[in-house]
Amino acid sequence: MEKFVVNGGKPLFGEVNISGAKNAAVAIIPAVILCDEPCQIENIPNISDVSLISRILQQLGANVRRINKSSLYIDPTHIRTCNATTELVRGMRASYYLLGALLGKYGNAKVALPGGCNFGVRPIDQHLKGFEALGAETRLVDGAIIEAKCNGKPVGTHIYLDVVSVGATMNIMLAACKAEGQTIIENAAKEPHIVDLANFLNSMGADIRGAGTDVIKVRGVDYLHGVTYSIIPDQIEAGTYMCAAAATRGCITVNNVTPKHLDSITVKLREMGVKITEYDESIQVDATVKPLKRCNIKTMPHPGFPTDCQPQFTALLMSVPGTSIVNESVWDNRYQYISQFVNMGAQISVEGRLAIIEGGAPLTAAPVKATDLRAGAAMIIAALQINGTTEISNIQFIERGYENVIDKFKALGADIKKVYFTGDNEAELRA
Repeated sequence: MEKFVVNGGKPLFGEVNISGAKNAAVAIIPAVILCDEPCQIENIPNISDVSLISRILQQLGANVRRINKSSLYIDPTHIRTCNATTELVRGMRASYYLLGALLGKYGNAKVALPGGCNFGVRPIDQHLKGFEALGAETRLVDGAIIEAKCNGKPVGTHIYLDVVSVGATMNIMLAACKAEGQTIIENAAKEPHIVDLANFLNSMGADIRGAGTDVIKVRGVDYLHGVTYSIIPDQIEAGTYMCAAAATRGCITVNNVTPKHLDSITVKLREMGVKITEYDESIQVDATVKPLKRCNIKTMPHPGFPTDCQPQFTALLMSVPGTSIVNESVWDNRYQYISQFVNMGAQISVEGRLAIIEGGAPLTAAPVKATDLRAGAAMIIAALQINGTTEISNIQFIERGYENVIDKFKALGADIKKVYFTGDNEAELRA
């Protein structure tokens, strides 16, 4: 068993470099399937989700090789099957982008239902609605596999999404790239990684307009050429380190970011009294200037406050005296981690979609576990506040989406390490 061991109680100082965006990478890598030539993708985060989707492409027949730790060469021209139903596919949420990419390229896709973090129902009805509007027949096979098939190529159409869905917006974009005619997606999501996917596809010769707004127009093309493309920085990773600096009352500089993507996060930190200084590609977060104030947060689709930063902010708000309220409006079961904070002494109650935080209560070290990716990051932030040793288990969730998380926190002065335990006595094998 692997765990993170954190000796907290010290403020964070220094600089941290942010990796490429996980949520962009896990869509852009499958998107290479649509290309008719090899591509090179740069600024890829070195995380387990990227390794998984790369191995899945190899199973389909693509030639995927790592050029260096942040660059992949992908040649999709030897893909020999549209069937992606292995256990690898079931192991990650973003595997559903294979549906749109395979359907868009070959008019046929058979993909296992995705896994990933379990914090609520992950319906793909809007994805299927889009595929069906493009002319595909879809069906669920054995309760575990989605099959989508067109009689020829997808055909451009007008699609209105019933709910704002990042995954459906991106999947329909993929499926429509080589469709006959124009596809219009209304009520589209606007997240930065949607814009990044559109920019990648356009750099290959696709014709996509309006990404970043609620109406996206995709005019199908016949051929996509190979490119070298660099993925945007990860706004959620950046937000995580920003929260950690504030929670420990430290001062750090977060490098390799697009400050505009972080507006909803910086606004809340400023409201709490954190001094934020923005530069061209970096942000300084200084929580040493004055005492922090409570605040309320409501998660919303972009450009609102991101649900993927909600657990980290909850960890921060635990350290701030007063009553703060978090309203989770995106997912219906994202508070599973709260019980772990309560074990640390936090005073938090959950009422439906609201988490009511009585901040400033003394926290104590206790064994905790990551319940999902972002909750795992929040466990680290909580542990960094505590004078004592905290063990965090289920760290595979954290490593799904954070590159070199141990080294990055160490560089900021944190006392954190990864240890390997065995047996009932949990004897440490090596650090």
